[in-house]
Amino acid sequence: MERGASTLDGVRRRNLAAVLGHLHRNGPSSRAAITAATGLNRSTVAALVAELETLGLVVEGDPLATSRVGRPSPLVTAGEEPVALAINPELDAITVAVVELGARIVVAERHEVDGAVSPDEAADIIAGIVRGPLAAELAGRRLVGVGVAVPGLVRAADHVVRWAPHLQWRDVPFGLLLGERLAAPCAVANDATLGAMAEHLFGAGRGIDDLVYLNGGASGIGGGVVAGGVVIGGREGYAGEFGQNRPGATGGDRRTDDGVLEDEVNRARLLAVLGLPPTTDEATLGAALLGSRDPAVRREIARQQRILGVALANAVNVLNPELVVLGGFLASLLAADEAGLGAAVAGSALEASWSGTRLAPAALGEARLLIGAAEIAFAPLLADPAAFA
Repeated sequence: MERGASTLDGVRRRNLAAVLGHLHRNGPSSRAAITAATGLNRSTVAALVAELETLGLVVEGDPLATSRVGRPSPLVTAGEEPVALAINPELDAITVAVVELGARIVVAERHEVDGAVSPDEAADIIAGIVRGPLAAELAGRRLVGVGVAVPGLVRAADHVVRWAPHLQWRDVPFGLLLGERLAAPCAVANDATLGAMAEHLFGAGRGIDDLVYLNGGASGIGGGVVAGGVVIGGREGYAGEFGQNRPGATGGDRRTDDGVLEDEVNRARLLAVLGLPPTTDEATLGAALLGSRDPAVRREIARQQRILGVALANAVNVLNPELVVLGGFLASLLAADEAGLGAAVAGSALEASWSGTRLAPAALGEARLLIGAAEIAFAPLLADPAAFA
């Protein structure tokens, strides 16, 4: 009897997770839609929704108006009470956001910094933002976790930042450091891996099982891979470090003696040729690149596209993705001359591998890393909602 009860409880917990996960990733749904998506029967879905509502995780509202005969099904929405903190420490700023289920960013606070700050300084800045500008938004909410998107190598087993070269962090237990200050569970992962996850679940890669994602930011270039619908982390979580690969560049295109990809395909070089400051945001940089007819700017765009094209071709040859998603300043490089970058990839990729592959900008814009960070913060809740009673 005890074993049977345990088995039944396990089934109930998995079903609760299935319903909450559907609402989180697909938005408000009728009970009928939840029934169709999960394969559960109607009475089971009704009971699960009622339990999730009691837990404060969903809200059941007015029925959807439809033309179908019969009583319309109530609309079920992920609740606003549970929230995650999503954090992205970068070389030019530290951003902290409050995120609800459904990947909705309620508010984001950007704190500009002048270059790399130490892990302790970063943790103090984050704690100050949480207790200051974000305190009112967090009042009355249930903070379920904290997620941090770090531009560097993060060991999956213990969330230790092994190496974040631009931040100058090495072997930093940042999850513990920040968790102590915020008195909340804290998960840490590579920023581009989280960007790949966010774009796969909510953005340009939604519904696509095989994609490559490259993110370009102030701290360089990172990447993530989704294969067969699964985000690939590698043995210890370091997969996707495209920025540290050796670039395919001839002597004429090189700007460094022995630099890696992110030294050559570089946000700071674009800002410099445009005459813009390091604190320039993505939208402004993108508009400046798109609108410039300065020959020096066009030459730098073409140079970086040639080098990036070889890197993308290598990824296409190895992984054969359906989609390559570019975020940050890489999306701006794509927009500045989409045909040019496509030709650069095609010129180095195997024809069979490249055929059918598309290039696309990240659909989530500047929110992508924060949404990815929130996803790892929400992961325990989504895996077992009953544990958050």
